[in-house]
Amino acid sequence: MSLGRLLIYAGLAILLAGVLVSLGDKLPIRLGRLPGDMVFRGKNSVFYFPLATSLLLSLVLTLVFWLFGRR
Repeated sequence: MSLGRLLIYAGLAILLAGVLVSLGDKLPIRLGRLPGDMVFRGKNSVFYFPLATSLLLSLVLTLVFWLFGRR
């Protein structure tokens, strides 16, 4: 793959991530607030562990890389 195509794909990925972040409140699935994301609140601290969000993003990225990788 040439450097030009790699830069185009990277730019498209950054554009898509920017759109998802800016429209995040209007999406039906709120990343970071899925059932399975754990929040532990202490007296003076909060620990947040986005387990379900991590699994979902891993699944989506695996599918995308698998689709683009098969030629």
